[in-house]
Amino acid sequence: MEILGGPHYAVAGAGESHGPAVTTIIHGCPPGYRIRRSEVQPFLDRRRPGGNKHGTPRNEKDKVVFLSGLFRDDIDQLLSGSTLSVEVDGASYQTEGYEDGFTTGEPIAAMVLSTSKKSGDYTQFTGPGGEVRPGHTDLVKFHQSKGFVDIRGGGRSSYRSTISDVVGGSVARILLREMFGTRLVSSITQVGALKANKRLCDVLQASSAADQVDAVQRQLDEAEIPSVDTDFASEAGELIKETRKRGDSLGAAVEVVAVGVPPLLGQPLYQSLKVRLMGALGGLNAAQSCEIGSGMDVIERVGSENNDPIRHDGYQSNTHGGLLGGITTGSPLVARVGFKPTSTINLPQKSVTKDLSDIDFELAKGRHDPCVGVRAGVTLESRMAIELLNAVLAYQATAHAGDAIRLFDR
Repeated sequence: MEILGGPHYAVAGAGESHGPAVTTIIHGCPPGYRIRRSEVQPFLDRRRPGGNKHGTPRNEKDKVVFLSGLFRDDIDQLLSGSTLSVEVDGASYQTEGYEDGFTTGEPIAAMVLSTSKKSGDYTQFTGPGGEVRPGHTDLVKFHQSKGFVDIRGGGRSSYRSTISDVVGGSVARILLREMFGTRLVSSITQVGALKANKRLCDVLQASSAADQVDAVQRQLDEAEIPSVDTDFASEAGELIKETRKRGDSLGAAVEVVAVGVPPLLGQPLYQSLKVRLMGALGGLNAAQSCEIGSGMDVIERVGSENNDPIRHDGYQSNTHGGLLGGITTGSPLVARVGFKPTSTINLPQKSVTKDLSDIDFELAKGRHDPCVGVRAGVTLESRMAIELLNAVLAYQATAHAGDAIRLFDR
């Protein structure tokens, strides 16, 4: 069984790229926290296809509907927004989803419909003689499933499956914000060979104030692509545009930072938060690398340069990226994830059919992102939030239950 997080806070999803809907089940959410659908929707808006001019031309509205795990005495307010309607055997049925309620401690269920589908674009991949897209899961998924695989849009391997990541992560970040004031932000730092000169971790290093984080997020939302380096964002946007015209694709690096992170979360070895974060972030679709803190740069340093000085009020720098021995220090949590170029491109390539006959492959139809990193930030934030909330609940489930989570006197 595939889940994100766990065992204390866990997110499970179901649904294929061109299926009717993507559904999400959230387990372990503590009771008593207010969840408004309107607070979750903006995160899905950042993830959705069609939400950025440099992404896929597929345009889904991706409106989330909550179906369980929320309640309030004011039933009218609980049911004040979403309406569900289906037609089965010629009869229509209608009901209401949850719009604004408090978590009950029971599993939270959510659904996002898929309405912008062109399933006919994928006929060239059908059956044993179907063609294989280089870089995709077409070949391995076909044989793993003994041929019983949904080939439309990549099926379950599609980036569309990350809707569940974002729904579960949005609920987690609402709780983390209420508990500790934790905020999560991401910024693109590289597209192809083009690198940003400004890093998000430097911008947010000195402060975790909510107004500063909100200001940074507004800047990211208004940029050509979501990067704190506006000059880089403009250049990268042009590079993506030109690469798309050539029928090719680009890789990218995305930095994700959590500020206001409580210290002492995680374990030193097999449940190290570093292990879990590198797995969760580095395991995202198309991710090929994950670095914590200064990452690969530390190789060229000596210890006297790399160690972070400590005073009574905390760490004076953050080479360690908020984790030491897999345990949070209270400094901003910093990770950088590298994404490969989008596998689906409009150029001829050498490939095979699913029964392993050699072919010269050329894409007949399809819609894709020329640079997957453009939409990846909110999903990375979501996965980090899920792991952080799980670590908080694990801490509270131990002998520390009821203790304030603190390290330095600040």
